[in-house]
Amino acid sequence: MPGAEDFRTIAVSLPGAAEKETWGHPTFRVRDKMFASMADDGSTATVKATKEEQAALLATAPDTYFVPKYVGLHGWVGINLPLADPGELHDLIVEAWRLTAPKRAVKAYDDAP
Repeated sequence: MPGAEDFRTIAVSLPGAAEKETWGHPTFRVRDKMFASMADDGSTATVKATKEEQAALLATAPDTYFVPKYVGLHGWVGINLPLADPGELHDLIVEAWRLTAPKRAVKAYDDAP
């Protein structure tokens, strides 16, 4: 059962990623562009995604995923962290970073052993 520390560990482990408190809760950024955020109590998080990915996640696990306020209309996905599959959570955070990071950083990440 993943939680806030698992989410944080994955997010900050990505190249160029940093945690920054904004609006009273943790956000995760690469080159000061946000790719994820977490509720201040660590119960939920949001990740950048495509609208297609958002629709697929909501259809397959509506208890785990939701459309977050404000950014949901842009494709972001809300995650109830205690219900998330650890492997899927990792993949969602990495994909959010990939959508935000510079192409050169993504290529270096993909080419790493």
